[in-house]
Amino acid sequence: MQANSLQSALAYAERGFSVIPIRPDKKPFIKWEAYQTTKATPEEIKSWFTKWPNAMIGICTGDLSGLLVVDCDNEDAYQKIQDLLPDSFVTCIAKTPRGYHIYLVYPKGQQISNAAGIMPGVDVRGQGGYIIAPGSVNTEGKAYTWLEGLGIDDVPLAPLPCELTRALFNESTLYEGRNNCYASPSTMFENGRRDNDLFHVANSLTKGGMPAEEIAQVLKHLIISWGEKPDEKWIADKIESAKKRDSRRSGDVTRAIEEWVSVTDGYFSVTDCRQALQPVTDSDQTTFRVILHRLAKRGLIEKHGNKDGVYRRIDTELEKIDFLSANSDALALQWPFGIQNFVKIHPGNIIGCAGESNSGKTALALNFARLQQDRFDVHYFSSEMGKTELRERLLKFPYPLESWKVNFWERSSNFADVIRPDAINIIDFLEIHDEFYKIGLYIKDIFDKLKTGIAFILIQKNKNTDFGLGGMRSLEKARLYLAMEPGRLKIVKAKNWASQKNPNGLSINFKLVGGCDFHNSSPWEKTP
Repeated sequence: MQANSLQSALAYAERGFSVIPIRPDKKPFIKWEAYQTTKATPEEIKSWFTKWPNAMIGICTGDLSGLLVVDCDNEDAYQKIQDLLPDSFVTCIAKTPRGYHIYLVYPKGQQISNAAGIMPGVDVRGQGGYIIAPGSVNTEGKAYTWLEGLGIDDVPLAPLPCELTRALFNESTLYEGRNNCYASPSTMFENGRRDNDLFHVANSLTKGGMPAEEIAQVLKHLIISWGEKPDEKWIADKIESAKKRDSRRSGDVTRAIEEWVSVTDGYFSVTDCRQALQPVTDSDQTTFRVILHRLAKRGLIEKHGNKDGVYRRIDTELEKIDFLSANSDALALQWPFGIQNFVKIHPGNIIGCAGESNSGKTALALNFARLQQDRFDVHYFSSEMGKTELRERLLKFPYPLESWKVNFWERSSNFADVIRPDAINIIDFLEIHDEFYKIGLYIKDIFDKLKTGIAFILIQKNKNTDFGLGGMRSLEKARLYLAMEPGRLKIVKAKNWASQKNPNGLSINFKLVGGCDFHNSSPWEKTP
C-alpha cells in the first residue's frame, strides 16, 4: 500500500495538483491550510507517505490545483448530473466507495467555494476544499478508482459545461463572477442567445418524454413573454431538431448496447451494461432497461429466471461435428504414476487437478511437462513462480537446465487469452479468491480456445474434499480430474477408459523426494 500510494501521490503532484495525506476518518494528517496556496514538495510527500503508509491521497481543489470536483454521493445523484451533461461531454470520473467524483477544470479568476447538498446527494469541492483521489483505499478495504477509459491518464479534464453550471450555480451565492455561462437566470433568452436557449429547452423536454404538442405550448409562452408573436414554423423546426437529436442519441445507444451484448458471455444486469457503456453514452438507467427489454422481445437476450433486470445473451451459433473425418487416436501422453494406462486423453480435452497446499501439484505438473516435451509443443503458465524460483525448482531435477524444451510463462489471470490451441497447456495454477462459482466459466473459456491441444489446469482445494474451489463446477469440462493431498493422488473422474477396468475412484500413495521425484508407496487401489 505504501509504495502504491506514494507513487500515485507523486504522480498527482507532477501533474500540478496540491497533494496532502488523509487519515482513515477522511481528515488530513497535517495542518493543510497552507497547501491551499502552496504545493507540497516531493520530499514532503515522500515523508508523509513514509510516516503514514496507509494514508489516503488528498488533492486540494480550487485555483492552486486548477481542479473543481462535483461529488455525487450515490447512483441517483450521479445519474441526475449525467442527464445535465452534453452528449459528447467527456472528462475524468472516479468511482468512490459510495458514489462518484466528476473532475473538471477550475475556472481561472473565478471564485467557486465548497457547498454541500447543492442538489440532492451532490456536493461541490472548489476553493478551500479537498477530495480523496484514486490510488487510495479506505479502512473497509474499498478503493477509489478511475472509471475505465476516464482516468487521469486517459482523457483531459474538461471545463465546466454551461448546462451543469446553470443547474448547480444559478440563484446561489457560490459563484461571484459575471461570465455569461455562470450568470443569473435573467440572462437566458437575451438577444443573441434566444435561438440556442429555445433549442436547449426543446431538447431537454424531448429527452424527458414530453409530447411535441406540449413542448410547442411551452416555447410559445416563452416567446410571448418576450413581447413577440410566436412563429409556428420556427417553433416546429426547433422541436423537429430536438426529436432528430433524440432519435440519433437513442439509435446510437441501441447500437452500442447491441454491440456490447454481442461480446458479453454469462449473465449481466442493466447496471453492468450501463457502467460498461458510460464512456460512450449518458443515457439514464431507464433508457437502458427499455432497450434491453426490446432486445429480449427480439430474441437476442433472455431474462435470468425471476431476477429483475438480469439477462444473458442467446448464443445461436452452431458448429457441426464432423465425426467422419475425426481422428480417433488418443494423444500419446506420458504420466507420472502410469496414469496413461487408465485414461485416454483426446485433442481438445481438459484435465483438472485439485490439490491442497504443499501436496505436490507443481511437482506433478513439471514432471508431466518434462514427459511431453519431446513429442509436443508444451507451454507452462505459472501464477506464482518468477524466473529465480523456477530456476531453483528445475535445478532439483537430474537434468541440465538447457535440456528443458518447455516454454515457461508468467501468468496469473485471463488464461484463455494466451492458450495455445494446438499445444499442451499447463496452468499452475488457476487462481480464484472470491465468486468461486465463476471457475466453471473460466475453464469453459479455456476449453473454447482449444483445437488439437489440451489444457492441464491445477486448482487449489480444501482438505477433506475431492473438488477444487468452485466445487463441482471445476469438474464439468474435465475428461480427467485428479485430487491431490500430501502423499496421496486420486482419480476422481476418468471419462474415457484406456481398458475395460473402471479407473474412477482409484488412488495411490506416494512420497515426494527432493521436491521433484515421486516414489510409489502403494499400488493403485479403489478408495474405501
